[in-house]
Amino acid sequence: MHLVRERCAWSRRITHRDLVPYLIEESAELIEAIETGDAAEMREELGDLLWQVLFHAEIAAGERGEAFDIDDVARGLSEKMIRRHPHVFGDAVATTPEEVLVHWNAAKAAEKSERTSVLDGVSARMPSLSLAQKLLGKAAAVPGTPVPSTDTGAPASEDELGEALLALVAVARAEGWDAERALRTRLRSLTDDIRAREGHADID
Repeated sequence: MHLVRERCAWSRRITHRDLVPYLIEESAELIEAIETGDAAEMREELGDLLWQVLFHAEIAAGERGEAFDIDDVARGLSEKMIRRHPHVFGDAVATTPEEVLVHWNAAKAAEKSERTSVLDGVSARMPSLSLAQKLLGKAAAVPGTPVPSTDTGAPASEDELGEALLALVAVARAEGWDAERALRTRLRSLTDDIRAREGHADID
């Protein structure tokens, strides 16, 4: 990677921000390979995504004020995984996925002790459906936050959910509405509701 950065005229001028579209594209291609079960494509796309990680680390290594390289990235990740798996690397016990999650969340909370909101660290740049699922999970940690009811007419499977979502998008198209904008507008409202309730709830 160092030689590519040093000797390639295109790579030499690239910044972190310049790489963002490629990161999004490579992530999408990897997701597609995983969802279609194409192992050969998955292997290639994992390599492409790894290249993005190496590229960002190499840029940082040469930037004044950043001063980290791929070894620092790997070291930080290793230390984090050890902290978050005390049942693997320490004396803690976890025999079920639920118990593992308790240890993970406790370690994460200790690492992020400066956070004052359950929304800290949640990126608004996530795809809207992923963001919606994330925010609903956060809302569950803040008692009293109003969320949509799931009691009536809920799909019984992921396939049915896909049909229901597509049907809603079809309604939006027929009415001339922007489905993406509609969901993001609602998510901003949910975010406001969570923040409004946090003063009345223990967010742990």
